[in-house]
Amino acid sequence: MESQGFKVTRHYLGLETAWRAEYAQGKGGRVLGINSEMDALPGIGHGCGHNLIAIGGVGVALALKAVLQANPKIPGNIILLGTPAEETGGGKVILLDRGGYNEMDACIMCHPAPGPRHSASTGSTTALQRIVVEYYGHSAHAGAAPWEGTNALDAAFLAYSSISMLRQQIKPDHRVHGVIEGKHWQANVIPDYAKMSWMARAPTYAELASFVDRLRNCLSAAALATGCKVEFAVDQPYYDLHQNPVLVQDFADIVGSRYGVVTTPDGSSASTDFGNVSYALPAFHPAYAIPTEPNGGNHTPGFARAAKTQAAHDATMTVTKALALTGYRVLTDDHFFNGVRASFDAWKSLQI
Repeated sequence: MESQGFKVTRHYLGLETAWRAEYAQGKGGRVLGINSEMDALPGIGHGCGHNLIAIGGVGVALALKAVLQANPKIPGNIILLGTPAEETGGGKVILLDRGGYNEMDACIMCHPAPGPRHSASTGSTTALQRIVVEYYGHSAHAGAAPWEGTNALDAAFLAYSSISMLRQQIKPDHRVHGVIEGKHWQANVIPDYAKMSWMARAPTYAELASFVDRLRNCLSAAALATGCKVEFAVDQPYYDLHQNPVLVQDFADIVGSRYGVVTTPDGSSASTDFGNVSYALPAFHPAYAIPTEPNGGNHTPGFARAAKTQAAHDATMTVTKALALTGYRVLTDDHFFNGVRASFDAWKSLQI
């Protein structure tokens, strides 16, 4: 980005792996934010296509800089954020809390997914919260004196079983999934430590909050039943994604008429920290299809292979062009942007 004439700030807002690239022209213009996600999945690689998200954000920023330079009388400011730790860690939530989005009038990005060729979706995503629970017991010889032990692994398995039974009583659009971790486990030693990482999802943040309370009851009850001590670490939630309807319609018109991409309002039961951004300012985050192998959707090795293909890059560039055109209207069309802002303000007034 520096080589393309952008002013770059490394380690942005104290986040070691974040950065900001800015290009400004004139005074008094609007500020368009763009995101490039930059993380991958351990053991899988780019199984969620963040390599494509990153180049999509860069492409939008470069396109808009070129347009501004070709029209020097148009004021405008482009801010591209390199945002890490979307999969776990909430990089955008951290940047949002530290003021990284305060200057922006709107923010856009895109995300690849499996689906029919030349298609994109403009629906919402689910709210998410990560819970890490640790159980502390007391070790003992499993054969000679098991009664002297307090089994932390038993607590984890009780919690897992309780949550599995809870699934029967949750709504079909809610999700909960987790893994058990430990250290130095041996079959002849009562485990004195166990750790669990859980993710809870619900269609909206309001629904998520009550769902997380039910999960915590299951986790706490397991500690009580086994006599273990328990500690919780609850991450910042990811909000559901609010797609600005004016931005949605403009993108759909452009990508359909110019590039033959069919858009649908379908949402996803996946989650993104961009949801928090969409609660703070007008935002848009389409998902677009890339060719994938059977059962090779997001978060699989098959999707990582698909994200490397020329076809995936071609689809990314198509969406990048359409997003750049929508971003151009944000910067230059007062009537259009007033509609974007009015729609956001009306929606925001309904949120309690």
